[in-house]
Amino acid sequence: MIARILESKIKKDLSLKKTIIILGARQVGKTTLLNEIVKNEKKVLVFNGDEPDTKTLLSEVTTLQLKNLLSNAQTIIIDEAQLIPNIGITLKLISDNIKSIRLFVSGSSSIDLANKINEPLTGRKLEYFLFPLSFKEMVDHHGLLNEKRLLTVRLIYGYYPEIVTTPGHEIPLLKNLAGSYLYKDILSFGLIKKPVVLDKLLKALALQLGSEVSYNELSQLVGVDKETVERYIDLLEKAFIIFRLSALSRNVRNEIKKSKKIYFYDNGIRNALIGDFRPFDVRTDKGGLWENFIISERIKHLRHNDFYGHYYFWRTAQRQEIDFVEEIDGNFSAFEFKTNARKTMRLPLTFSKAYPIKTFKLITPENIEEFLL
Repeated sequence: MIARILESKIKKDLSLKKTIIILGARQVGKTTLLNEIVKNEKKVLVFNGDEPDTKTLLSEVTTLQLKNLLSNAQTIIIDEAQLIPNIGITLKLISDNIKSIRLFVSGSSSIDLANKINEPLTGRKLEYFLFPLSFKEMVDHHGLLNEKRLLTVRLIYGYYPEIVTTPGHEIPLLKNLAGSYLYKDILSFGLIKKPVVLDKLLKALALQLGSEVSYNELSQLVGVDKETVERYIDLLEKAFIIFRLSALSRNVRNEIKKSKKIYFYDNGIRNALIGDFRPFDVRTDKGGLWENFIISERIKHLRHNDFYGHYYFWRTAQRQEIDFVEEIDGNFSAFEFKTNARKTMRLPLTFSKAYPIKTFKLITPENIEEFLL
């Protein structure tokens, strides 16, 4: 069992007596985490939103019906809650009228779940985001030396729990995971009229890893209008498959203002989408793989440590650039990512003149622990 950082955070917050909402992509371990949290609880009742009878039971229900249904339970788990119609109202009724019950809810998409629960559960919920496994969790599991030895494996196959715990079977498992199963929720909500376009868009994004993204160029590549591309990217982000990184633009006249980069939450998913599992040493996309890995891992680290600032990349029209910039309380930390530890980097003078710099570091596989632990 690989311990998840969220487990201790959630257990500590149980005394606040709020509904616990855990969001994250399918197969990142939400159900396993919930089972671990409640393993010593008595009278646990589990509902799964994937099951038709659960949808019927919990979609349009009165307080009296809920009390009868849940009368013998002390702890309730509702898995894949985004698939249950009117789930927000049901959760509110449980929270308000059955005070003795401890309520846990999981969802693999914020597309619909947020709309259903935000207003009904205002002030009644605590929300957590579960990522695939992280570098820190694996270091805690089997030590820093072992995890650094496996770094080239992680860069290709990623950190989904089933991938990490089933070595030797990564490729078929990732191909299955990166198929429609990963974005099942987007398709089930009927928000995608052309699944083929979604596949093309994901592959295009995977091939542009680490580059600035143009919605106009993407629309030409996949054969739909710019607005459709933007909407599909938004849906993919809400399904926890990709995330956007915006450009920092504040003080320098020639800064790129509205540009964005798009990264995948997991390297293995990205490589599965383009069907390329060659070893890291022979790759032509080493820089992009390293950048995607280190930025996604840093975001996990920041979220786990309740970071309340902002993060960006920075570039000027003259092509001065910094891979990753963090801002907190008006101070900036800048980071460059390279696979070669022998390279040296200098902070662009334009940036240092414009922003108060707290830290500037080059992060390579050699010193990864300084950035992620």
